[in-house]
Amino acid sequence: MFSAEFWTMGLCWTASLLASYWQLFPIGIAGRCDVYPRSETPRNFRTRLVCIVTGTTSGLGAAAAFALSKEGFCVVLVGLSSELLSKAMEDIREQNKDAHLKGFVVDLSSFRSILEFKSSLEKWLMDSDMHSSIQLLINNEGILATSARPTAEGYDQMMGTNYLGAFFLTKLLLPLLKTSPVGSRIVNVTSFTHRAVFGAQINEDIVTGKCFFRSKEYPCARIYQYSKLCLLLFTYELHRQLNLDNKPGQVSVLSAHPGMVKTNIMQEVPFSLSSIAYLVFRVLGLLQSPENGINSILDAALAPSHVSGAYFFAGDGRTLRSYMLSYDTRLAEKLWNISCNLLLDLKLASQATSSSSYCCTSPAEGPA
Repeated sequence: MFSAEFWTMGLCWTASLLASYWQLFPIGIAGRCDVYPRSETPRNFRTRLVCIVTGTTSGLGAAAAFALSKEGFCVVLVGLSSELLSKAMEDIREQNKDAHLKGFVVDLSSFRSILEFKSSLEKWLMDSDMHSSIQLLINNEGILATSARPTAEGYDQMMGTNYLGAFFLTKLLLPLLKTSPVGSRIVNVTSFTHRAVFGAQINEDIVTGKCFFRSKEYPCARIYQYSKLCLLLFTYELHRQLNLDNKPGQVSVLSAHPGMVKTNIMQEVPFSLSSIAYLVFRVLGLLQSPENGINSILDAALAPSHVSGAYFFAGDGRTLRSYMLSYDTRLAEKLWNISCNLLLDLKLASQATSSSSYCCTSPAEGPA
């Protein structure tokens, strides 16, 4: 309770959430919000629309997967545990006997795992009667780690999961989104905590989280809110990169802020502290169940096809202005370039490893 991280979560995060709700009022600092009603999923498609949801073993991801299966999507569930994925799919089928589901075990903090998922997904689409494209990608996976854990690539696990994993997955699946015969969409699930970031800097050490390994104490709250800011910067930059204003209906990019939801996100935080946090938000009337928390995610997923670059919050199709720092195009471009360079390096390293393995396993040449 005497740590800076505790007070960041307790004070700064609470103030950030209240600031989001304040914007819903006409007298708020951002004025009135734009509202977009949900659209029906296209029915003139020859096969089911394919939706990928990450982080579906529990909480918001599982609730979103169920809701989208009710909308008629073929839902691809992505999670870390095969056992928990099977349980989530079983629960969905109990509530929706017509659900079309497919599960993949993927570690979003591992580039190799994401690459293997892409290959397995393409093979599954080819072998099934589905169109070889996807219509909806929801980057929901997120963790709040309380200790430093490096990934196989040497990145911080929280930055690797919450931001870089979403970036790499989106970039690798973008061709499948672009080849969709109907409009496709990317929804990045972010957080009100991005408002607690001040004086953000972008460099490779921060984006990969390597600089945090040198900290005496692991700044978990700072890394979490930073990863969510990066996700927003990426959302807006991808929107600009795709030039969506000139090509409406092709690939739209949106973000969704579910508010304060009681999930497993705080499982590493001491139980006494997480209980206090949930109690405070419950007293304020701001604590939601996953079933209610997904409203902003569904609003973004089912918004009209021309809507892009918007930030959904609080359900009923409402959108807000995110924190002003998230609209900094200089920061966004720098983040984009660093992330693309990291992706390129990982691709080259993966190709070199594959070539090396092939050479080692190739039969030796006989005598001339």
